[in-house]
Amino acid sequence: MGEIKGDKYRDHIYGEGEANTVWKYGAPPNYDVVNKLFEEERTYVWEKGSLEDRVQRMMKTFEMEIVHKARIQDYKSIDPDGFTFSLNGRAPLNMKQVGEIGGGYNFFLQTSLPDELKIYDPKKETEDSSMKAFKTTFPRGFAIEILHVYSGPPNIVYKFRHWSYMEGPFLGHAPTGKKVEFYGMAHFEVDDTWKVKKAEFFFDRGDLLSGLVEGSLLEGSKTEAAFSSVGCPMMKQI
Repeated sequence: MGEIKGDKYRDHIYGEGEANTVWKYGAPPNYDVVNKLFEEERTYVWEKGSLEDRVQRMMKTFEMEIVHKARIQDYKSIDPDGFTFSLNGRAPLNMKQVGEIGGGYNFFLQTSLPDELKIYDPKKETEDSSMKAFKTTFPRGFAIEILHVYSGPPNIVYKFRHWSYMEGPFLGHAPTGKKVEFYGMAHFEVDDTWKVKKAEFFFDRGDLLSGLVEGSLLEGSKTEAAFSSVGCPMMKQI
């Protein structure tokens, strides 16, 4: 018998249920490296089967499917009928609309700032370019954990922490090696089987991006001229 694959903190990556899944990057993701970072630095070790453990697993699975599965019919963590996704009180989007703005990072880094103040502009990045940018700056991955669950299903509200180390350049800025982290809140409306019907996230994108532009600008980078015109006082507005 062959080795049975699995992930300690996520569902719906391997197994017969994923036999026909179409993966955006050609194969199922491997989370071994970021799982190591998570285990070394997480704040809490939740008891298996506890509400916090279940919400954390659901959150990680949800994130995995949004980022790595190419077709909505392959998602197991959401209810595709009427599912909506919103950020910081913005108008909710369906999955087709999320895809149109470039998916994962581009959705989470939406902003209404004027173009001249944007260090990271989702309108200028594709799903592939944004993924490459963050994988380059965070070679150990981008760990996430649940810090507190305020209410259980059907309206799950929780606080989370997202963190990693800037060990690679980010859009022309040199790596600092420092920890970069931010905190946020989220609300998941789920059905009886814990499939997400509505997801709402609340956090300040500046808490993430400000830590990624502390490093000096690399010579010849595309952002060098823009940085000179914006100046340091704008950093927390990014």
